[in-house]
Amino acid sequence: MKFQIAMRRALAVILAASLAALAGAHAADKHAADKKDKPKPEAKQTVDSGSFGIFIKGQRVATETFSIVQFNGASTITSQLKGMRGDADSQKSTLELSPGGDLLRYEWSQASGGFLSVFPDNDFLKEKITPSAGAKAAEQAFLLPSTSPILDNNFFIHREVLAWKYLNGVCQAAGSDTKCRQEPADFGVLVPQDRFSMSVRMELGGKEKITIRGVERELMRLNLNGEDLQWNLWVDDHDHFKLIRVAIPADDTVVDRD
Repeated sequence: MKFQIAMRRALAVILAASLAALAGAHAADKHAADKKDKPKPEAKQTVDSGSFGIFIKGQRVATETFSIVQFNGASTITSQLKGMRGDADSQKSTLELSPGGDLLRYEWSQASGGFLSVFPDNDFLKEKITPSAGAKAAEQAFLLPSTSPILDNNFFIHREVLAWKYLNGVCQAAGSDTKCRQEPADFGVLVPQDRFSMSVRMELGGKEKITIRGVERELMRLNLNGEDLQWNLWVDDHDHFKLIRVAIPADDTVVDRD
């Protein structure tokens, strides 16, 4: 199962509203710790979790279950993709980012065998691939910095992470609201399963009303484009800019948050 799918600062943000909430919670914890005169270890915080339903021509073909957790400023994004056969065709991925959003490590595996990892190696990103259980591992280097986003096949949560990185660069808090400049941004990304890098552009499309499971919602639209790649993403600017829908018109594919 495979679809044609195609951060310097990434998950240190959830943009204005959630940054304020995180800062407030951190300040409250610090105040309580100071009152007790002893340090309080930072707790792990779940930034986002849930699942996406993946539909082709209106039929559900797979489900992606994901979580984004922060601890000591670093972020871990985990995801599992299951098709209609369940565990038999499942894939898993783990993306680890530093507090500044740099790649620490990325790992992918599938139930049928096969494993890969991506990690920084001096000025490069290096990918180590084991195509099947017992097979000899191969390595491939990419002339990409550790700030480069990972956009691996089938993991839509990676698109949310990229959207947050983009929005963090063009949006600013304005009182209780958030104001965003309508400017595009280009990113060099790595697609580990396909073993290639590519350039993509993201830009703000504005507010739109769309219907999801019979309910009309006003969401912020983002356009993600690249070579042979045209995607539309919708995020909820009233709920920490969480990714709600992805549409890939060329593949008649829609991805909705459950």
